[in-house]
Amino acid sequence: MTALGDLIEIDDRTVLVLGRELDLAHDQPDVANALVHRVGDTLVLVDTGVTTAFRAALRTAADRVGPWSRVLVLTTHGHLDHVGNNDLADELGVPAEHCVPARDLDQMRDPEPYWTRSFGRIAWAAPLPAPALAARVVSLFTPMRPFAAATRTYEERPLELIRIGSHRFTGWTFVDGAVRVLRSQGHCAGHVIVHLRDCGVLHLSDEGNGACGAMYDADQLKIQTVLGAVAGLFEEGETAVLTDGHTFALRRGTEAVSHLDGLLEQAAALQGAALALTGEGGRIVPSEFTARYARALAELGVGGANPDPMFTAMMALNELDELGLRPQPADDPDAPWSRPPLHTPVPPR
Repeated sequence: MTALGDLIEIDDRTVLVLGRELDLAHDQPDVANALVHRVGDTLVLVDTGVTTAFRAALRTAADRVGPWSRVLVLTTHGHLDHVGNNDLADELGVPAEHCVPARDLDQMRDPEPYWTRSFGRIAWAAPLPAPALAARVVSLFTPMRPFAAATRTYEERPLELIRIGSHRFTGWTFVDGAVRVLRSQGHCAGHVIVHLRDCGVLHLSDEGNGACGAMYDADQLKIQTVLGAVAGLFEEGETAVLTDGHTFALRRGTEAVSHLDGLLEQAAALQGAALALTGEGGRIVPSEFTARYARALAELGVGGANPDPMFTAMMALNELDELGLRPQPADDPDAPWSRPPLHTPVPPR
């Protein structure tokens, strides 16, 4: 068993700080894992989680990998469980830099509309109206300090072509190329992953949360593309250790490849199951489809971070969208989904 704030030492300059799972029934927020790494005199924090207890664990980890005289904080994406302690950058008493994805800034400034939109899609599966549920969920994540005086967006830096082995990414490098931030944008609109060159760690953050992304701004193709690219990095020996935002362990070498391949195989199997559940693609009632989809998840043994009926419903809608179905009318969460007609309507005379 692991506990919030436990430390897993990767090497004498790199530590994974463990978070915890979401438990809405007991008003417990989830907390994402964070990486703490030192390059020369620079302390690198990849995500900062949330809660004062996790903040203390970050400081303990920072002391363990020291000494350092500068700090670089990198936010992988704007979700609440990753950003609550970002102002730690300003409290360490050294020159600081903090970067966040520009596409996630709105939800970091004001998270309730983001979660209202997410929960509003599944009103039939949520225990409260979307605005009330969003307010309740957001209130669990305290203290919430996503910005520091040093905060800037990655996009204020020139975009770089980053070659790692035979793979090409776009993103940004830091600390003379020892830290590589790679754009992925699958789990949500602004998501990045982080490669630490010297210790061979690839931090997937939430791109590996499961076979299907749940959020309304998830992109299934981008999730699958980055999983495949990262598997390739391991096969080529360009990276050695896989970490992520919600798995409380390390994966090395062939174990990492097997895990990534497994996620891709699950994604294909799950989409196949969803296709079978739509039958001829007639009018699909979301609540009924979600119940059958949840059973398919269980039968296939497909898991993911923070399993919850609401997130399962969100995944189900994303599967319908991937299959080309659309709700009619589009703004009604109870509307049935169907495939758009494959002909051009004849205009009335």
